Amino acid sequence: MMLSPWDRWYSSTCCLCCHVRTATIILGVWYMLINAVVLVILFTALSDPDQYHLTSAELANDLDVMDDANMCIASAISLLMILICGMATYGAYKLHAAWIIPFFCYQIFDFALNTLVAVSIVVYPNTIQDYLQQLPENFPYKEEVAALSSFCLVLIVLLFISCILAFKAYLIACVWNCYRYVCGRGSSEVLLYVTTNDTTVLLPPYDDSVRVPPKQRPLSYTTA
Repeated sequence: MMLSPWDRWYSSTCCLCCHVRTATIILGVWYMLINAVVLVILFTALSDPDQYHLTSAELANDLDVMDDANMCIASAISLLMILICGMATYGAYKLHAAWIIPFFCYQIFDFALNTLVAVSIVVYPNTIQDYLQQLPENFPYKEEVAALSSFCLVLIVLLFISCILAFKAYLIACVWNCYRYVCGRGSSEVLLYVTTNDTTVLLPPYDDSVRVPPKQRPLSYTTA
C-alpha cells in the first residue's frame, strides 16, 4: 500500500512519549499563561504610565517607545492570542478539530515571520550592528558583543534562530498530528484496505458493530 507524504510524517505521540492531544493541550495552556502575564504587565503599565513609560532620552530617539496607542494594540493582540490558545485547548480536549485550526494558522504565521527574519539577516548582515548601537548603554555585555566581527555575529544569530525554527517546526507538527487525530476520531466510517489494489471494504465504527446482535445463536453442545 502506497502512503502519502502526510501519512508518513503522521504520529500520535511526541516528545517523552506524550500523546499529541495532551501535548496540544499543554501547549495551548502554556501560551495562554504567557499572554496572560504580558496582558497583566500591559494593563499595569496603562494604569501607571509614569513608572513604565520609556522616554526618548533612554534610547536616543525622538519619539516615545511605548505610548498608550501601542500598548493598547499590544493588549488587544494578547487578548486575541488568549482566545486562540483557549480555542485550541478546548478543541483538543473536546475533540473538535475546527477549534484547533486558528492556533495552527498562528503557528504557521509565526514560523514564516521568523524565517523572514533569518533571511533578512543573511541578506543585510549590517542590521545586527545597527541594532546593537540602538541598545541602551547599560545593556549587559553590549561592548563585548559589539567587539565581535560581523561574520561571528551573523553566525551566532543564525544558529540561534535555526534552533528556534526547528523547535517551532516540531510544535507545528505536534499540533497538525493532533488535528489529524481528532479528525480521525470524529469520522464515522473507517476504510480498510484488503487483498488487491483496487478493492476496499467499508467498515462501520467498532462501537456500532459491537451493538449489533448476532444473526444466529451458536448451536449448543449435546452429549454423545
